[in-house]
Amino acid sequence: MQYRRLGKSNLKVSTLCLGTMMFGQQTPIEEAANIMASAKAHGINFIDTADVYNHGQSERDVGQWLKGQREHWVLASKLGNAVSAAPNESHYSRRWLIQETDAILARLQTDYLDILYLHRDFHDENLDEAVRALGDLIRAGKIRSFGLSNFRGWRIAEVFRLCEKAGVPPPVVCQPYYNLLNRGPEVEILPTCGHYGLGVVPYSPLARGVLTGKYPPGQPPAEGTRAGSGDKRILETEFREESLVIAQQIKARCEAKGWVPGQFAAAWVLANPLVTSVIVGPRTLAHLEDVYGALELVLDSEDEAFINGLVVPGHASTPGFNDPSYPFFGRPV
Repeated sequence: MQYRRLGKSNLKVSTLCLGTMMFGQQTPIEEAANIMASAKAHGINFIDTADVYNHGQSERDVGQWLKGQREHWVLASKLGNAVSAAPNESHYSRRWLIQETDAILARLQTDYLDILYLHRDFHDENLDEAVRALGDLIRAGKIRSFGLSNFRGWRIAEVFRLCEKAGVPPPVVCQPYYNLLNRGPEVEILPTCGHYGLGVVPYSPLARGVLTGKYPPGQPPAEGTRAGSGDKRILETEFREESLVIAQQIKARCEAKGWVPGQFAAAWVLANPLVTSVIVGPRTLAHLEDVYGALELVLDSEDEAFINGLVVPGHASTPGFNDPSYPFFGRPV
């Protein structure tokens, strides 16, 4: 395992971060325990969860397994997305930040989080209130630091300004959606992180499985796959014919070199010097074991040129790519 400093903080985290979005539903507790044991045995010390992952069950499963070994892990969770239909059980009011942080700690059976992420950027949110509440949580010892997930570049800059104004330690990490089919973060988000010294921990380096090459172009997705289950998010973003064709081209190149496509996709993200770690979210132990080999791959200039020829730097694989969960606001209507 390799370890990198998390931005300007003094934390060192493994270059693979164990994502637990599947825990508590698709991944039963027994398999989750096998996954976490394997991750620890391979040197992973960074684990990521969220309050909305399977209605908090992911956090409960992680907390159950972490008992007695909390000191090994850099533990991160996220809040902000709605956990109910109640008007104050989402977003970033001072009330909700404090209330839900306590609930997260209870589910995880721990006294503190190493990182608490704001899970997404709400365009009209009062970030000053959020920053001041986060500062109080840090002073209370309930969180050691905070991070930003799915924030635009200019909003990251705004959070730094508000932190300086309020005397609150600034965020230490950003969690964007970044992979070789979606290079949009290279335009604003990653340069902003580099400027402020934020660690970068992208999620979905395999584009929700598309970059494994398991979806042949021109064919309906197989049953049992995420696309085959009718998952709206993948069907509106990654599951595009152009992206499936690119995934097959990558698969052919990897097979010629004796590489595994998913490992290559993760290695490509890690090869960006601005990236600290990548989140891998296995559903099974076999899925996690398939990713370990990414740490052994060394990409050269020909590999970079090959990807640049498929997906232009700073762009997505196909025009019109837009995650419906994180829309744009450049033209108010």
